[in-house]
Amino acid sequence: KRQVIERMTGYLVDSNSNLGGFFKTTRETAREVAKARAAMADLINAPSADEIIFGQNMTSLTMHMSRSVGRHLNAGDEIILSCMDHEGNISPWLAVARDLGLEIKWLPFNVETFEFDLDELEKRLTRKTRLVCIGAASNMLGTINDIESICKMSRDAGALTYIDAVQAAPHVVVDVQKMGCDFLVCSAYKFFGPHQGILWGRREILESLDPYKVRPASSQIPDCFETGTQSHEGMVGTAAAVDYFASLGKSMASEFQPHHSEFNGRRLYLRAAMDMLFEYEVALAGQLLNGLQDIPGARILGISQQESLNRRVPTVCFVVEGMSASRIAEELAGENIFVWSGCYYAVEASRALGILDTGGAVRVGPVHYNSPAEVDRFLEVLESIVAGYRSR
Repeated sequence: KRQVIERMTGYLVDSNSNLGGFFKTTRETAREVAKARAAMADLINAPSADEIIFGQNMTSLTMHMSRSVGRHLNAGDEIILSCMDHEGNISPWLAVARDLGLEIKWLPFNVETFEFDLDELEKRLTRKTRLVCIGAASNMLGTINDIESICKMSRDAGALTYIDAVQAAPHVVVDVQKMGCDFLVCSAYKFFGPHQGILWGRREILESLDPYKVRPASSQIPDCFETGTQSHEGMVGTAAAVDYFASLGKSMASEFQPHHSEFNGRRLYLRAAMDMLFEYEVALAGQLLNGLQDIPGARILGISQQESLNRRVPTVCFVVEGMSASRIAEELAGENIFVWSGCYYAVEASRALGILDTGGAVRVGPVHYNSPAEVDRFLEVLESIVAGYRSR
């Protein structure tokens, strides 16, 4: 993150300003904002940087966008929500449905395979379906969903798609044009940037919406959806994070570049980097999952078969019979091993797995800067913690 911090610091020291003036720092800020939009457009393969909207975080952006989308919905219209998703892509739509008299339908996942059965989606799509909200990857289960198929099915039914890519963006190539989605949101802090939310929307849809904004604000996209003064330093940091990935793709991932020959420049390097890093992360996830399966009483909440690890991100949740997730996380923290415990705002997934009222699960999230030795140490310490509990 060093280059992210340095770029943000440099901006705050030398260029910090509001937009819209004639002096040096305001012009420099406008250039930095444009660079940030271009960087995110490259990361997710957006057709235009004008379709990139920044905000405080994914949830705030979705809350904001849901009201504008809601203006085009009528009582009796249907929204399909996922039982696998983070609340950031659920609660905003529940609020709109409550206010407008909309019908909510739930798409369940198989609690044994930890994946969706798309036949279930087909059953729920009707002529009244207006919106399908799905996560590209689960922040609890780790499952990478077949977003391209989901978007095609939804589009064929006349419904828009709103994709939460917060958990996917740090690990796999995210391509809005290939997905065929209508909206996509992610958070820069998940891919080593600052706390900053990013939303992409299809131009023709954004231009058809009536944004909630103050009267003097621009009516042109993307500015009309960016309420108030933005975190320009956050935008600068986001661009720096994207450039970090691109630098890896250029310097270290030459063997992956031919897989994306239709791209060039930063878009090429970004895709090569994500492929390279995911290959490494799959190996870490395999090591982690193998080790967890050897710990007595541990239950993995997600895909664990070695041959299927390309269908999940390396974010791994587990429970240990008879032990609270918070106790395990606290003891690991005492050994300077950082993990999370709880339900991670994945309320419906936790309910389906039967852990919503029992303290949730432990979540471990190895990424490309972690090593196999660190995974081994985690497993050794965890095994010791569990053995100590069993011996009491």
